[in-house]
Amino acid sequence: MKKIYFLCTGNSCRSQIAEGFAKKYFPSHWEVRSAGIETHGLNPKAVATMKEAGIDITMQTSDLIDPDFFQQADFIVTLCGDAADNCPIIPTTTHYEHWDLSDPGKATGTDQEIAAAFSNTREDIKERMMQLVKRLA
Repeated sequence: MKKIYFLCTGNSCRSQIAEGFAKKYFPSHWEVRSAGIETHGLNPKAVATMKEAGIDITMQTSDLIDPDFFQQADFIVTLCGDAADNCPIIPTTTHYEHWDLSDPGKATGTDQEIAAAFSNTREDIKERMMQLVKRLA
């Protein structure tokens, strides 16, 4: 079984969205997880934006990086600069990619503007995920 790990600061928005898409689009021989350098809990707006896309992420949890899974991962994706700068040293045998995405959890403005920030991030992650699946699966 191959392993892919999506890492972000608090494992509440971007990495959760990525995990949801990866579980949908990657073949079953890939084990998909996400984690953070901290845990901030699953953001309800991330849940809502994924529900709009037809993906239920309510059973996902906000987790700290698992050192064993990290060391065994075939592919690691960081989704923010903080995770890229502060995660453990990526093993030389692991493929790595960085997606520098703004945090929709920090969006301000009206409810509509905040929802748009989540939707934009979701669509960006979905497009990147589709490209990643084409390359790896």
